Amino acid sequence: MDLLLNNIEQRVSLTTKDKKTISEKFRKKSFKRKEVIVEAGEISKHMYFVTKGCLRAFYTDKNGFEHVVNFAVEDWWIGDFGFHDQSAATLTIETLENSEVLYIDKNGMDSLYEEVSVLDRYFRIILQKALEAQFQRIMQINSFSAEERYVAFSKKYPQFDKRIPQKYLASYLGITPEFLSRLKKDLLKH
Repeated sequence: MDLLLNNIEQRVSLTTKDKKTISEKFRKKSFKRKEVIVEAGEISKHMYFVTKGCLRAFYTDKNGFEHVVNFAVEDWWIGDFGFHDQSAATLTIETLENSEVLYIDKNGMDSLYEEVSVLDRYFRIILQKALEAQFQRIMQINSFSAEERYVAFSKKYPQFDKRIPQKYLASYLGITPEFLSRLKKDLLKH
């Protein structure tokens, strides 16, 4: 719980009462590697804060190909936007490592917004950062070469390179795993 509270306090101030209220609303759960915690098509019931491990969110296209949308490691949030209106998830979320999360349901989140008013600001900040990251990713996909996308990703998220299987990183970057392998080899030569 300390990791979550510290994450929130980096952006907004919490009182002792706020911390107690937040702590009471979240539950902890552990997942094994390769476990699906949200299945596309099912109602998106929870938002997750990662306290240990690495997860990926992806969708499967009509041809059966998986497309990674994002990753989450310790101190990051992950979920599907269907959570906000309790609609079907468009993403599948799967653990890439043994993982632990703190999670909250929609009713708990709604009551937190009422009881801890600064959380409105906190989540606005989090969502703005996520939106900014997605816009940067879209611009990179449209205007960067594969090498430039990989280098930019590696610089921005050095903690991911050893933790994410190459096929998922390649999917996120919009290239094949084979091309990513050649790219990495070429970059090591320089």
